[in-house]
Amino acid sequence: MSKYFLTLILLAFLSLTARSQYSGLIIKDLLRTDTTSIGQKITYPDFNDPEVTMLKVTIPPGKSTGWHKHNIPVFAYVVKGTLTVELEDHREIKFKEESTFAEMRDTYHNGTNKEDTDLILIAIYMGVKGQKLSIMKENQPQ
Repeated sequence: MSKYFLTLILLAFLSLTARSQYSGLIIKDLLRTDTTSIGQKITYPDFNDPEVTMLKVTIPPGKSTGWHKHNIPVFAYVVKGTLTVELEDHREIKFKEESTFAEMRDTYHNGTNKEDTDLILIAIYMGVKGQKLSIMKENQPQ
């Protein structure tokens, strides 16, 4: 009984200590998922020369990323506006302001700003030094 009681006290102490480290901060879970935005299981590649890249991307009204795909994990946060992502099977997925998502891998898609103001997003790429972050589709419609 005393080991159980001591364990409870220790856990309570650790919990209070962890909370006190963040006293006064507001922490919000933005993304916690094990699948991409189209349901693919998230996997972590085993790279010899890994590199993380974080980009701020601004897409003006009416503009798009062009058809592309990623062969590395990519995570995004929509800071401002609404991102409309079209897939080759003509499905559309909308990501509104303050939403997050894990991008699909090895699937061509096109991100478009269909709004009247700039779309701003933060993209985090888990890649390899010297490797392209996106693979553009050849013979894209103009």
